[in-house]
Amino acid sequence: MRLVRYGRPGKEKPGLIDDEGKLRDLSGVIADIDAAQLAPKALRKLEKIPHASLPLVRGNPRYGVPVARVGKFIGIGLNYSDHAAEAGMPIPKEPIVFMKAISCLSGPDDPIMLPQGSKKTDWEVELGVVIGSRAQYVSEEDALKYVAGYCVVNDVSERSFQLERGPQWDKGKGCDTFGPVGPWLVTQEDIYDVQQLDLYLELNGKRMQTGSTETMIFSVAQIVSYLSKFMTLEPGDVIATGTPPGVGQGRKPQRFLKKGDVLRLGIAGLGEQQQDVIAWTAPK
Repeated sequence: MRLVRYGRPGKEKPGLIDDEGKLRDLSGVIADIDAAQLAPKALRKLEKIPHASLPLVRGNPRYGVPVARVGKFIGIGLNYSDHAAEAGMPIPKEPIVFMKAISCLSGPDDPIMLPQGSKKTDWEVELGVVIGSRAQYVSEEDALKYVAGYCVVNDVSERSFQLERGPQWDKGKGCDTFGPVGPWLVTQEDIYDVQQLDLYLELNGKRMQTGSTETMIFSVAQIVSYLSKFMTLEPGDVIATGTPPGVGQGRKPQRFLKKGDVLRLGIAGLGEQQQDVIAWTAPK
């Protein structure tokens, strides 16, 4: 099942994508796609609804973040060995954990806005994991039972903020628009093997990143189990699980985002994003 939230920012409605790829309105069934709707029982209830009975949404509305009111946006760093190599950093012995500000969340096709003073804003296509049940000290064997589904994340990062202005990564990860998520949340039963998904990213039509979740250092199950030992994972929390090689920082010469660039990225079975890069503008 592919769940979406569509409409103007702050006014999104719940929906789903049917088997023919058409957008159906869920607002007559549920108020929103939030923590309550991510529980296994609630998802099974939605799955049983005849999709053809739901109203068809006309046109091409904007997609928002597929989960409302995300509580935590957690990142895992250097989770692909070849990406660690291009960054000139050792392969981590334990997952590297950082937080992305909730205020950086944006729709999958919303513009990326370069922050004031940006010199090294970079791209990172990543598998996103959405928690469906509260997780505390869960085992690796049981970890996937706590996952509602998966999505595409672009972990946009300002490298000079991240690496040259103190030891904490967070300040380079949480700028406004630095967290495109979606277009949809794909529930567990539609993903045969989450460790066999191809990822890609293109910049202005040129392929920059090509990878597979098969080469992750720490699997999704390991990450969920690990994080649950340090924090309670709540329904609706989103985890970005690391990026394959090909980021701008690792290229020779380095290439960072500038106004007018266009990114296109996706993951097999999870959909595609496209973002225009724009200059910083003052909020209205």
